[in-house]
Amino acid sequence: MAARPVEAIDVPHKEVTKICCIGAGYVELFIDLFGAVCGPTCAVIACKSPKVQVTIVDLNQARIDAWNSDNLPIYEPGLDEVVKSVRGKNLFFSTDVDKAIKEADLIFVSVNTPTKKTGVGKGYAADLGYVESATRHIAKVAESDKIVVEKSTVPCRTASSMRKILESNGKPGVRFDILSNPEFLAEGTAIKDLFAPDRVLIGSLDTTEGMAAAASLAHVYANWVPKERVITMRVWSSELSKLAANALLAQRISSINALSAICEATGADVDEVSYAVGLDSRIGPKFLKASVGFGGSCFQKDILNLVYLSESLHLPDVAAYWRQVVEMNESQKRRFTQRVISSLFNTLTGKRLAVFGFAFKKDTGDTRESAAITLIKYFRQEQAKIALYDPKVEEAQIWMDLAEPGVVDDVTALKKQVTITSSAYEAAKGADAIIICTEWDEFKDSNLDYEKIYADMNKPAFIFDGRLILNQKKLEKIGFKVECIGKSRLEETFQ
Repeated sequence: MAARPVEAIDVPHKEVTKICCIGAGYVELFIDLFGAVCGPTCAVIACKSPKVQVTIVDLNQARIDAWNSDNLPIYEPGLDEVVKSVRGKNLFFSTDVDKAIKEADLIFVSVNTPTKKTGVGKGYAADLGYVESATRHIAKVAESDKIVVEKSTVPCRTASSMRKILESNGKPGVRFDILSNPEFLAEGTAIKDLFAPDRVLIGSLDTTEGMAAAASLAHVYANWVPKERVITMRVWSSELSKLAANALLAQRISSINALSAICEATGADVDEVSYAVGLDSRIGPKFLKASVGFGGSCFQKDILNLVYLSESLHLPDVAAYWRQVVEMNESQKRRFTQRVISSLFNTLTGKRLAVFGFAFKKDTGDTRESAAITLIKYFRQEQAKIALYDPKVEEAQIWMDLAEPGVVDDVTALKKQVTITSSAYEAAKGADAIIICTEWDEFKDSNLDYEKIYADMNKPAFIFDGRLILNQKKLEKIGFKVECIGKSRLEETFQ
C-alpha cells in the first residue's frame, strides 16, 4: 500500500461518533504530557466535528478539575478559546476511564514514551511501559469492536506489539484494529497547526479491515482537513515518518549551530548566512535559526530512539550519524557557557547572572529538555548566583527541573544559588550579565526598557543573546557588551 490521499481508501467503513483519548492518567510526571498532545488535538476535533463526542480521560482528579475550570493546566495560544467553546457540548474531561473506553468507537493512546533510564537501551531506547499499560487496560475493559490509534511517538513496529496485547487479552468476539496517527504539531503553534495541518498521516495494516479502520479516522479529519492532505500508508511507515521528521528538523538546527561556531571565529554573521542559504529553494529558510540549542519533548528523544533502532538493525554508521546531531546540540550549550565564562574574565564565582526564560521555546510553559536547565547547571558549577525569570513556567516546575533526582541537592541548597523573580527588571537588577535562553517576545529590545536595565546592572554589563532576538548595535550604543550566537562583537569586526 503506497502512500496516497484518503480518496484511495474511501471504502465501506464504520462512522466514528465517540472518541476516547487516554492521556497522562498513566504518566507519573509533573508536566502535563496529556495536556500537551491530547488536549489541543481533541479540542480541535470536537470544535470541527460537532457530531463527534470526544472524551479525554485521566485518573488524576485534580488535573481533570483543572481542565474543567477557567484556568486550563497548560498554556497554549488559542487553546483556551477552543476548549471553552465546546466543553460540555461534545468535549468532556472525565476520570471515568472505563466508561469512556466502553462507549468509544475509536480510542487515542496518547501516553508518554520517555527514554529509558535503566536496562537495555538505557539513554536511547523508548520506554513503552505506559503504552503497554494503556493497551492492556483497553483490552480488559472493551466490550465491543474498537479502533485503537497510536498518538504517542513510538518506535517502529510498536503497533504490532499493541495488536498482540489486544488480541491476547481481549474478550471473545471483540475486534481491535490498530492505526498509527502521529502528531506533527509544534508547541506554541499547536492550535494553528491543527486547524491547518501540512498533512495528516494514518498508518494501517494493508488489509481490507485495516484500510476500513483508516477510512473511519480519515473521515473525522475530513470535517475540516482537505482530503488531499489526509495521507494513508503502511503503519510502519507512519511510525517511522514521525521519527524521521523530528530528526531532520533537529538536524537542520544542529547544522546551523555548527556553522554559528565558524561565524563567531571568522567574523561572519550567522543570520546573514542562514538568510543567504535559505533563499535556495532546495533548502528553504525554516529551522535555520541559530540558538543555544534545541529542546522540547520530541527532538532529542526521537533522535536517540532512531540511534537505538539503527544499532538494533546493525547499522552502526547510521547510528553514529544521528548521534552526532544530539552531540552537536550539547556542544552548543557547552560552547555558549564557555563564552559566558571567558567574557566575564574567566570566573563566575559570586557573580549574578540574570537568566531570561526557562521554557524550551516561547509561547509554551513546557520545560522538557530546555537549554536553560543545562545552562543553569553549568553556571551553578561555576559558583554563580542565578536570578531567573520566565513569564509562563510555574515556580514549582522550575524547582523540580533544577533539583537533581537522586542527588543530595535539595531545594534549600538550590535556593542559595538560584532566585526566581517576578519580572525581567527584577532579575537584571544588580546583575553582571543577562543570559537570554528563551525567545519570548517580552525580552526583545522593542518591549523591554534596556536603558533602565543597563542603569541597574553592574559594569561592564553583558548580554548573551542565545536566541538572536536582540538588536546588537542598538544595545551596544546603550553601553552593553553584547555576545550573540554566531556573531562577533561589532567593535571587534570590520564595518
